[in-house]
Amino acid sequence: MMQGSPQLEHKFARFGEELSLKDATEIKGYASLFGQTDQGGDVVMRGAYAASLKALRDQGRTVKMLWQHDPHQPIGVWDEVREDKRGLYVKGRILTATPKGAEAAALIEGGAIDGLSIGYRTLKATRAPDGTRHLTQVELWEVSLVTFPMLPAARVAAKSSADAEAQALRALADGLRQITRDLRTGHQT
Repeated sequence: MMQGSPQLEHKFARFGEELSLKDATEIKGYASLFGQTDQGGDVVMRGAYAASLKALRDQGRTVKMLWQHDPHQPIGVWDEVREDKRGLYVKGRILTATPKGAEAAALIEGGAIDGLSIGYRTLKATRAPDGTRHLTQVELWEVSLVTFPMLPAARVAAKSSADAEAQALRALADGLRQITRDLRTGHQT
């Protein structure tokens, strides 16, 4: 057990080939992969999230979806967070009705953002002879969409065609707003 004030840590991973963006809001993929050494020298072990996920379920709470680990910028909800044999699988919805959610969805679609990062507190860990820290129990707080992932083993695989349609509709709406402004001010288009 840790003594003193709990320290929130972050681990980064690319979305992975299982990521898909559906209807401009749904994302899914792996926020953490078991047994892989990240750039910080940590390895998350299978089962590390189990107690935390159970405690959250028992308390009726969920893992938060944040933008760049900023607790003031929630951008969606994780509908499913679970361990499987590969890692920490997440599936959720980016809330594009919020400005930051719309921005996040556009950045994912454009390929500018392709990372996930976990925010957690280490409860149990061991140090391996090679110096890596093996995380065996963590308290998971949040999974963020991030610019710079720490675990570069996976990549974004699919983007929704609904995003292209949504962008076209936004462009059309912007054009109509401009025409309306021009008509009000007497400018010709």
